[in-house]
Amino acid sequence: MSGIYLHIPFCKQACSYCNFYFVTRTSEREHFVKRLIEDIKSYGDTRFSEETVETIYFGGGTPSLLVPAQLEQIMQALYEVFDIDPREITLEMNPDDVSAQFLSDLKSLGISRASMGVQSFEPELLEFMHRAHSSEEAMQCLELLSASDFKSFTVDLIYGNPGQTTEQLQRDVKNLLEFNPPHISAYSLTVEPRTRLGKQVELGRIAPPEGDMVAEHFDIINQLFSRQGIERYEVSNYSIPGKEAIHNSNYWEHENYLGLGPGAHSFWWDDKAERWENEQDLRKYLRDEDHLEKEELSLTQLAEERLMMGLRTRKGIGFENLKQRYNYTFNDRQLEYIERMVDEEKVVADEGVKLTDKGIKIADAIILDLVTLH
Repeated sequence: MSGIYLHIPFCKQACSYCNFYFVTRTSEREHFVKRLIEDIKSYGDTRFSEETVETIYFGGGTPSLLVPAQLEQIMQALYEVFDIDPREITLEMNPDDVSAQFLSDLKSLGISRASMGVQSFEPELLEFMHRAHSSEEAMQCLELLSASDFKSFTVDLIYGNPGQTTEQLQRDVKNLLEFNPPHISAYSLTVEPRTRLGKQVELGRIAPPEGDMVAEHFDIINQLFSRQGIERYEVSNYSIPGKEAIHNSNYWEHENYLGLGPGAHSFWWDDKAERWENEQDLRKYLRDEDHLEKEELSLTQLAEERLMMGLRTRKGIGFENLKQRYNYTFNDRQLEYIERMVDEEKVVADEGVKLTDKGIKIADAIILDLVTLH
């Protein structure tokens, strides 16, 4: 097995852009931890517990709303059930939950990587995103993280916000780079339906970000990060060499992973490939009444997914990998399209296909064109 993802669904408040499953009632945390441990133990002596687990990822929601004692109980259960040989154990956290003692406790539990949701240091942007933390808390948190024993950590940043100026973005990047982060996830703001932001855009109260502005922000981020030796290795992910996220990289390469908790996704490929999502309902999860629907994936579906994910990465996708693992080869129309993209300096093609910096800006369009030509 490649990894285990644990979805901790609690949040203090709803961020305006977030479409992940969460609840703002936090009174059920203790009940949830007990149920999660039962869930973990249900996988004992199954095919899922036979493979070695290399990565564990606590996501959400806000995993830092759990206290170290609760996290310790979860970790103990994982080690009892699964064969764990960890290369990376990550926990997402928000700045307003962090103290020096909290970070020390996490490290003592074996958590090796912190994922800090800063998003911005600009007060008005934090208010627009409806974040629970302040600019001062974000700075203090990164100071604590830099001074801690965490040698591997990542910081989230969001750009392309409506009305966000280049000066604001440059300040955000400058403030962030002062802490020498080994990894940064920088996301262009996406307007998702059924979110607070999506509703405001739908009602015409907020204009969605303009494409030209987002492209300019993307260029600024790439240039400023690169100057500090932090290079893009996926559309939204940047790191210094050797600090790439192992858990997320395994998602992109179709390694097996098990998702635990309401709303978590799983993917498992042995004699057949299956994907399933836990129901997004905490109450049903607590009563052990949540419903799973498994989807079996064909080799063609897997190949197209691998193309979509691989082309978003710096490595791209190799012709031999597609042929050997997915029995997939490009047809004449696809090869002609790739040649045209090479001429336009959007694609590099040798033993495989990868997008250039010019191509990565329109990655979704190129991937869609390529897949539909098959």
